[in-house]
Amino acid sequence: MRDFILGVVATLVLLFLGGLAIATLGFLPTNADSVPPKIERRVAMSALDASMERHAPRLTNPVPPTDENLIDGMKIYTMNCAGCHGNLDNKPSPFGASFYPPVPQLIIHPMDDPEWHIYYAVRTGVRYTGMPAWNKVLSEQDMWKVTAFLSRIEKLPPAVQDYWKKSTGVAPAVNPEGQEHGHHD
Repeated sequence: MRDFILGVVATLVLLFLGGLAIATLGFLPTNADSVPPKIERRVAMSALDASMERHAPRLTNPVPPTDENLIDGMKIYTMNCAGCHGNLDNKPSPFGASFYPPVPQLIIHPMDDPEWHIYYAVRTGVRYTGMPAWNKVLSEQDMWKVTAFLSRIEKLPPAVQDYWKKSTGVAPAVNPEGQEHGHHD
């Protein structure tokens, strides 16, 4: 039994050292414009979700989702987030595809995460993705407003949809069933 355990430990040490050698000898690609392999995406998203579950406080948005606050959130998104996450024109951001991993396009592929999760990502950023922590740039209220907007993109009130259309010339995206995007609770 002792030899078996030593064999397992030796195998794990060799695998670790082999992986370290591959990385430090430059065999891993470093270009930011490549597509992450499926296994990497799956592991990274699982790790991100697990970290959020463990560290993000389950806060309730103190900013009511009024038309005015949602429009403010849309404006904050447009000024600070759209360059990477997609403008309100329902087209992907070309800049967002330049990151590794590619930046989620939040207008054409809205998030289905709870508000506390979105707020935590906005506030603290996401390591190794280029997503900055906005808590040094935006006020708490502004982070909550953009959170409210992002969590309701698929079910914005008519007045907010009208503002979107008037300010961009493009209506919010409609999914293939002909309905506004619906939140994936």
